[in-house]
Amino acid sequence: MGSIKLAALWMAGWIGGSSVIGTSSNAYAMGISAIWYVFTIAVGCIIFAYVMAGPIKNISEKIHNITFPELIAARYDNKCGTMCSVTTILAMIGYTAAQFVAGAAILNVLTGWNLGLCYIISVVVIVVYVSTGGLLAVTYTDMAQMILLLVGVVIVAVPMTGAKLSQAGLSVARDLPEQYFDLGGWGWSTIIALVISTILSFFTCMDSFTRCIAAKDEKSAKRGTIYAALAVLIIASASTYLGMGGKLLMPDLGDANNVLAELVVRLLPHGIKGLILVGILSAIMSTADISILTASASLTRDIYQKYVNPQIEEKKLLKMGFGCSILIGILGAVFGWYNQDIMNILLITFTINSAGLFLPTVCGFFWKRSCAKASLVSMISATIIAVIWYVGKTVSSLAIFRIDALWPAFGISAAAYFIICLSHKQSAEEIEKAENFSAKRKSSAQAV
Repeated sequence: MGSIKLAALWMAGWIGGSSVIGTSSNAYAMGISAIWYVFTIAVGCIIFAYVMAGPIKNISEKIHNITFPELIAARYDNKCGTMCSVTTILAMIGYTAAQFVAGAAILNVLTGWNLGLCYIISVVVIVVYVSTGGLLAVTYTDMAQMILLLVGVVIVAVPMTGAKLSQAGLSVARDLPEQYFDLGGWGWSTIIALVISTILSFFTCMDSFTRCIAAKDEKSAKRGTIYAALAVLIIASASTYLGMGGKLLMPDLGDANNVLAELVVRLLPHGIKGLILVGILSAIMSTADISILTASASLTRDIYQKYVNPQIEEKKLLKMGFGCSILIGILGAVFGWYNQDIMNILLITFTINSAGLFLPTVCGFFWKRSCAKASLVSMISATIIAVIWYVGKTVSSLAIFRIDALWPAFGISAAAYFIICLSHKQSAEEIEKAENFSAKRKSSAQAV
């Protein structure tokens, strides 16, 4: 794929309904501080493009992997590859849940139906669409969905909301309370945790790797990522503005998650409503589909095919992928049913996806002393701590669980990782793997 297709796929994976709706709902509740999440995605895209795009493309062409866990297994061992699959699956369940919640919020406003019924409909439609369409269908529809999102939210919704504010004699800059312009209004501890975990997740999220692997060359892999970052910055600003504008036009809205849909339904003319809502629903579908398919690929290729039935026929693997997609959808539905806070879902998901995988992944490319034992301990400890923190925050009022899960999960796993790496005596096989990855990375840099 070339740069434009890759940019569309990057946006489809990272800018879903949860991003647009979550940012606008936070902007409605707290103001400009809501921009941090989507702004950080743009920063993460740029950093990833310059640090990892080239090495990933080069090495993947050598080892012929198509998934992130396969790459980790090639650098370390199968245990690390399997644990990478587990964290990937858990993260994708969380991403999927966030899209279900966003989809239910839109349907609730559009139809007035019970929120629970809207949630079930959202789950069924998305899961059936993804399971039957597969990766090829998703690739082409994602491009159309991102065009709809940009046109609907940025080109149409923003200027029309501005016109409505002007007609009402209102101004975002003049009429909102002063605290709505505090960049730290979200709380700096939460902002810093979100920024770090989001950027780290770029280096540990499987679809980041599949984008680079799918590129026709290293330059396309880098350029596609940068193009996506520029588009993300535009969407970040648009979503924040719409949320803040909605606060002025609809100050007594019951559920902040509904601000974008309510803004469209109440204020905009027919036809325009449809265009914008289709764009938002497209964003929901585009992120949900890649999340479900990524988790399904990990279950089928990285776990079942590797350990249970290496000789499985391609047709049977395809049928199994259909069933795994449904399973991931159900698990995501259960998670989202019990946690309706989109940004909270994303924060815990990013923590699980990044805390234990970041150092083994990046150091696997750039530090020869990185070893399998340290990587496995890092992955397991961070995942366990993140899950304990999430459960503890839900069922306990202890002050310790008010700390964002990223800090204990990443801190403890990082300490264990470096202690083991520095004290571990590498075997000849480990040295050879490190040298191979380093040599391939260097050849990539020279080629660029």
